[in-house]
Amino acid sequence: MAHETGMDDLADAPPGVAAAVRQEGGIGPVGRLIIVVCGLIGVAIGFMLVDGEQFEPIMLGLLAMLAIIGVAMLLLLALGLVRIGVRKATVDVPRGYLDSLREGVLIADDAGRALYANPAYRVLTGSEGDDEVRPVDRVFADDPKAAEAIYRVAQAAREGRAAEEEVRLAAPLGAADPEGARWYRIRVRPVPGEAGRTDSAWTVADVTGERAEQETVFLQLQFAIDYLDHAPAGFFSAEPDGRIVYLNATLAEWLGIDLARLDVSSLTLRDLVRGESLPLLAGVLAERGHDRTETIDLDLVKRNGQNLPVRLLHRVPIAADGAPGATRTVVLNRSPGEEGSEALRAAEVRFTRFFNNTPIAIAAVDRNGAIGRTNAAFLRLFKGGLAGWNGRRRLIDLVAEADRENVAAVLEAAGRRPGVIPPIDAGIIGDGERSARFYINAVEDGADGRDAVIVNAIEITEHRALEQQLSQRHKLETVGRLAGGIAHDFNNLLTAIIGFSDLLLANHRPSDPSFQDIMNIKQNANRAAGLVRQLLAFSRRQTLRPQVLQLGDLLSDLSALLSRLLGENVRLEVLAGPDLWPIKADLNQFEQVIVNLAVNARDAMPGGGTTTIRTRNLLAAEAAAFAYRPLPPADYVLLEIEDTGSGIPPEVRERIFEPFFSTKEVGKGTGLGLSTVYGIVKQTEAYIHFDSVVGKGTVFRLFIPRYVAPEGEKAVAAVEAEPRISDLTGSATILLVEDEEAVRSFAARALASRGYRVHEAASGIEALEVMEQVGGQIDLVVSDVVMPELDGPSLLRELRKTRPELKIIFVSGYAEEAFKKNLPEGEEFHFLPKPFSLRQLAVAVKETLGR
Repeated sequence: MAHETGMDDLADAPPGVAAAVRQEGGIGPVGRLIIVVCGLIGVAIGFMLVDGEQFEPIMLGLLAMLAIIGVAMLLLLALGLVRIGVRKATVDVPRGYLDSLREGVLIADDAGRALYANPAYRVLTGSEGDDEVRPVDRVFADDPKAAEAIYRVAQAAREGRAAEEEVRLAAPLGAADPEGARWYRIRVRPVPGEAGRTDSAWTVADVTGERAEQETVFLQLQFAIDYLDHAPAGFFSAEPDGRIVYLNATLAEWLGIDLARLDVSSLTLRDLVRGESLPLLAGVLAERGHDRTETIDLDLVKRNGQNLPVRLLHRVPIAADGAPGATRTVVLNRSPGEEGSEALRAAEVRFTRFFNNTPIAIAAVDRNGAIGRTNAAFLRLFKGGLAGWNGRRRLIDLVAEADRENVAAVLEAAGRRPGVIPPIDAGIIGDGERSARFYINAVEDGADGRDAVIVNAIEITEHRALEQQLSQRHKLETVGRLAGGIAHDFNNLLTAIIGFSDLLLANHRPSDPSFQDIMNIKQNANRAAGLVRQLLAFSRRQTLRPQVLQLGDLLSDLSALLSRLLGENVRLEVLAGPDLWPIKADLNQFEQVIVNLAVNARDAMPGGGTTTIRTRNLLAAEAAAFAYRPLPPADYVLLEIEDTGSGIPPEVRERIFEPFFSTKEVGKGTGLGLSTVYGIVKQTEAYIHFDSVVGKGTVFRLFIPRYVAPEGEKAVAAVEAEPRISDLTGSATILLVEDEEAVRSFAARALASRGYRVHEAASGIEALEVMEQVGGQIDLVVSDVVMPELDGPSLLRELRKTRPELKIIFVSGYAEEAFKKNLPEGEEFHFLPKPFSLRQLAVAVKETLGR
């Protein structure tokens, strides 16, 4: 516009422009040169009129004066007080250029004095003569409403920077009578002046007409918004990230939104669309619906939580750079009574709700395998494969590459020969290993090729994981039963070996040559017994002696042992929580759990590191926050053993609790360490889980149930110490029932050597016959638990019929709890776990007879 040109031209002109404007009407450089030349001519004429006699002294005086001036100038030049330079050329801007501008132009010095004003400025400000030209700040000083804006511009001029303001006056400048309000645009920009001074170039323009045009456009826009707000259809616009940028009044009324109280910018698509249907807008339409209108039937959600069935005409525009812009979405209300054909409308709404809210993914596929219409469940299931979807995509592009050939063959068969097609399982591309089961049905009336096949898909990732877990658990239980059976038979052999070793040692002195050989046999048998205990721990059939423990005291006692086991390269940190709750566990077995986990952590840090053991109380609410399954909500004492080692690779994590599985090199591990830990923890009714990051370390977490003593029972820290018995002899009559001949022979000899009268039986049936033969004169029965024909608990029930007070000792390689449930409630008996030594048998017999 014309009123903008003058300011820009003046502000961008060379520095000499303002100087030229100021110097017009004064003596310029040419005038001064003419004056100097005229002076020199006058001096020359004067010398011509002087007599010869007077000429010489005058000439000498003049030369002397010029010499003094020359010397002085040299000194000034040497000191730098005077400089000789070339004066820059200036541009001489004609006064007519600035006078022709339609905007008022004023040039003022740094003190605010007017140096030049063009005619337009004089007219705007009502100034007729040069002495009446006023600076801009004084022109607008009479209107208090403009004072603040004028102050800001004037302050910018004083600081040497550009500024612009618009002010509104109740009457035009320089008008005697008001003619209506006027708008003025005031600009200022610094321009170079003389002697290094910075002057200011001001422009003042009447922009009332421009303001009027803006107000007209604004009113028209207001009318358009009002028309859109009260249109008979709803409308909204949303950014690609789901933020709502506009919502018309019609849609707001349908949804129960008060636009006067609620800021629309605080809403997102998630607030308007049911979560099940949200992928239809946020997913596919943000990519597939570019520059074309999509028709979508779904439910919006009202503020009161009710559903609003609608049909959306949805369009996503594309920017010049290819990015999606804010949506343009028209909303048609499909509530009852809103459409002409009520029956058709109700049927469509009902189908749409079934289609979008079903948990089964549904999609229509044409003869080329391209996906057509889908429901929200399909988009959620295949969101990983649909990322970056810029056009129509084939179904086989969404499944794992290894399964694409099978899926393509099934689709081809369905399109060629409609009929019953068995479901097919395939992997899904995207994050993690996911699987789905596809049910493919041909469309008989799909001759046009658009919808040839309807595909239903159900995710079976968790189902497969459960199948694998069930298979793994079944495998472990099978191995456990096998290990328990082997351990039972092996315990009999070890009992015989250890027992006969004790008998030999009793008849050999330490100085005998055979004594050391017998000791080696017994020691190796005891080592084998330890291996058997590990197998029983894994199969959860070992004998436990649970007692009330304080975990903090247990760790304190174990710290010295753990420090020696971990070695010098591994630092041990024990962080015990305050006021730990008591737990109930087998002291020796639980020590083995902690030692095994600590040693496992050490082996994961061959180059050294830190093993941290932490304990704390864990309330039920805190336990529920852990994502481990199974982990019932309850109060636990949490024991964590963490290392900074290499971590557990993903392919190994599913197998670490398997027996005989080890990642260590040959000869450095039996593979029973963690399986033993798992068995002991499970038999203690506790839970063990772990988290591991490759390259950073592993943390094992043991969730041990809090022990609450029954009312009236006083919790103790440990069981009473086993009493020391010095006299292991006796004269009672004992019935020994054992189906393993070697164990029976050793036990009979051991008891007979202590003075007891022993009757032997190889089975429960034979034991009943012996009881009948001796007339029931038996003081104690020592019986195996697992026997053919009649096992130990069944034998006890038969004996109780005639001898209710009879004392009995059960011996077994299995845990006491494994057969205790088969006995009558409240039945008293003594238990001796296999393998046992001669002394252990003698002590058990002496204690039981003495009760």
